[in-house]
Formats: sequence, structure tokens, C-alpha cells
Amino acid sequence: MNPVFTVCMEFPDLMKRIFAVILSIFLILGLFPAAVFAAPDWPSNISIEADGGIVMDADSGAVLFGKNLHETYYPASITKVLTALVVLENCDLNEEVTYSYDAVYNVESGSSNAGLDEGDVLTVRDSLYAMLLQSANEAANALAEHVAGSREAFAEMMNAKAAELGCQDSHFANPSGLNDENHYTSAYDMALICQAAIKNPVFLEIDGSRYYDLPPTKRYPEGSTVYAHHAMLIPSRADYYEGAFGGKTGYTSLAGNTLVTFASRNGMTLVAVVLNGHQTHYSDTKAMLDFGFSNFQTSRISDLDSRFSSLADDMSIAGLPAGDLSRLSLEEGMITLPLSASIGDADVSVNYQLEDSAPENAIAQVQYTYNDRVVGTAYLMAKDGVELPGSTDGEASAPLEGETPAPETEANAADSGKAESSVSAGTIALTAAAVLAAALVAAAAAWHFYQRKKEAEKLARRRAERRRRLEESGEWEEFEKIRAQQRERRKETEK
Repeated sequence: MNPVFTVCMEFPDLMKRIFAVILSIFLILGLFPAAVFAAPDWPSNISIEADGGIVMDADSGAVLFGKNLHETYYPASITKVLTALVVLENCDLNEEVTYSYDAVYNVESGSSNAGLDEGDVLTVRDSLYAMLLQSANEAANALAEHVAGSREAFAEMMNAKAAELGCQDSHFANPSGLNDENHYTSAYDMALICQAAIKNPVFLEIDGSRYYDLPPTKRYPEGSTVYAHHAMLIPSRADYYEGAFGGKTGYTSLAGNTLVTFASRNGMTLVAVVLNGHQTHYSDTKAMLDFGFSNFQTSRISDLDSRFSSLADDMSIAGLPAGDLSRLSLEEGMITLPLSASIGDADVSVNYQLEDSAPENAIAQVQYTYNDRVVGTAYLMAKDGVELPGSTDGEASAPLEGETPAPETEANAADSGKAESSVSAGTIALTAAAVLAAALVAAAAAWHFYQRKKEAEKLARRRAERRRRLEESGEWEEFEKIRAQQRERRKETEK
């Protein structure tokens, strides 16, 4: 028996650590070409007039271009993307919404509306069309009251949802996006919200519609029709963009022009966000989308990266216990790279601390970075529930019931002796190589942890600032309460 395997079976925790180290060493040394060439530069031939903006690949989450990514701005009516997402996660489309006096009249004079009045009764579906196409503020208010009882309580749900999606720069105070000094977001946070929204098929159906017929109301006894405002979705408009399939417009005196747009071409889906635009929101969006589609490609990681599938063979050749590692696969991940680059130009890190949302058979999360940009993530999976070495609490496999272990013959003993001698020689050589590899890995790890520490400190400062703002507004305790409730509901759902 391989002596390395014997020791590791007796110490399962050691086995897991050895597996992690071996995987890292082979990823860095054994699976990459010896020659190292500088990766092509990240494309940068773009500029926009708006104060803040971003174009993100919706599948990989890679940020292709950003301007003032984490600066905060007033979002105006693009807020309604988050409002719709919260409503869809908490309501049936056929539920009836009764419009209160406060919902209809507690809006700024002259702001967008669908002509609805106190006492009107529409379904959630009708109200969502009015809100997303016509940008009706009274519809946003009525939906918020229907879901949470009040606009203030609904805003707390919005903040909890934003935090769940990873937003760190935002605070929402109302469902419509009308002016409020405590209502703000960043380009990056808004892209995360849009990335989540377009995964909802009902949101896509409503948001991508050109028009919708509302039922009879007090002011319109014959019914009325609401129309999409986003010019890039309308073929007859000069700003129409081929491939655009959804988005939301926004404007207030404080926010300026804001715009979110979703578009697909050649297998890529992009999200573009413009904040505090200066009447160039459409040209800025076109510039960002053109930049993304012209300079990048998005692919399934498992189609490009075969290094993990060859890991077991490489480990076996080195005399290490690979077991069922041939059943490892890289799944559920996309990567976005410049057209002039290949996946070999990306750096890879492996994280074994998985979140609760990770797939059941996930062993680790593999993150790809390109010139310090995160360009894709994927999960390293064990197929068919295969257990890793060391996951059986260190017990050797027992013979099945009724099965007699084969006796060790002299020939077997001789073969075993030869094998152990061979392994011993191989182990010495491997140990020398491993020492060198470990030194290189240690240096790389030190730099990696230094960078991680800096990122963690930056994130902690951002969270502290967020908490300070919430405490000043008296909303921190309620915010934490809602997040706790959401975590409990998620646990119940997973059961």
C-alpha cells in the first residue's frame, strides 16, 4: 500500500489538507505551461459622459468597464427594478391591489403616473406593467403597501434584498425612486440588482413588453394602454439597439438621467447602468454595450478548462492517492475574457469554504481572475456523490457482507515489497519537488492573503459606513430583523 495513503487514512484531517495542497500545487505547476507570457491588456477604448456607469456580463458577473463603480448617486426610477423583484418574490400575479389615497397622491407633482385613482383595484400583474412600462409612481406605492403594509416597511425589504444580492453601497427609502437624500445606489450595486432581476422570467416578460392594456379604472372607464419608455427597445426610435430586450429609464432633478439596459448578442448577455447622465444616457449605454460585444467573449468554463479533469491522472503518475478524483468535474460557471485572450491567461484560485448556496456535490469554488479582475467562477464538483479521500472518518473500506478478503500470497507480498520500494524512491523525488513547489506556493499565498486582507479591510469600512447611515436613520435594528427573517425562510425552503 502507498505509505502516503496509509498515513492519510489514519489521519483524515491531514488527508484533506494534503488534498488541498496537492490540488493547488498541480494547478500552479503541473497543469500550466512552463513558459509564462504576459496576458494581453484589458481593453480600454471607451469613455462615457455620465458621472457613473458600468457594463457587466450577466452570466459571469465580470465587470467589463466601470466608471466610479462604488460612488453613490440617486437612482430615480430605475429603483423600480428592485421594487419589481421584491414584489415578484412575495406575491401571486393575480392578487388584487387596492389603491389608497396615500399611494396615489403621496408623489411629486408632475411625476410619472398611469392615471390611477384612490379606490381603483388592479391585479399585481396590472400594477407591475404600469410601474415598469409607464413608470407609474402610484403603482409602485400601491404595490409596496400591498406587500408590506407601508412604503417604509417595503423599503426595509428592499434593503434586505439588496444586501442579499451583495450590494454594499446602497440604501433605498421608497419603492419609486423619487427624490430622497437617504435613497441612493452605486453603478455596481445596480448591476447586481439587474443581474438578479433578469433571471426572473416573469420580470423579463413584463419589462420587455412594448405596451400593455390596463383594465377599466375610475378615470378610464374603457380601460387604458401603457407604453414602454425605453427608446433602445423600440424599433421606430433613433436610439433603438439591436439585441436590447429590457431595461428601465429614470429621471429626477437630483438624479439626472439614469438608465439600465439589458442586451444579448452572440451568446453574451450584458447589463449596462448609467447614473447621473447628462442627457447622454442613451449614447453612453450604446458605447458601453458596443464595447462589451466588440471586445469580449463569454464561454462555459467546463468547455474551456480541462485541467481539472486531468488532475487524477497527474496525481497517480506522481505516486499520490487519487482514488475517485477522476470523477471530478468543473461545472456551473461562465467566464468572460478579451477576444485576444485564452483561459490559460487567467489566474486561478481555489476556495474550499463554500457558501450555503453552493451545489450539493460541490467540493470547492474555483475563481478566475484576469489582470486582477474577477472574470468567472465555477464549482469543482464530485460526480454522483463521490466522496473525497479522507471523508470516511479515516476508516479503511470493509469487505461486503459474505465477502472473504483475499489472502496475501508470497507472490503478492513480493509484488507489494517491490511496489513499496518503487514508491519510496518515487516519494523521495516527489518530496524534493514538493518542497520547491511549496516555497513557490507560500510566496504566492502570502501575496494573495495580503491582497485579501486589504479587500477585507475595505469591505469592513464600507459595511461600517452602511451601518452608521442606517443607525443614524434609526433603521438598523429593523434591517437586521428582516435579514434574519429572510435567512430563516431560506432555511425552511432548503428543508
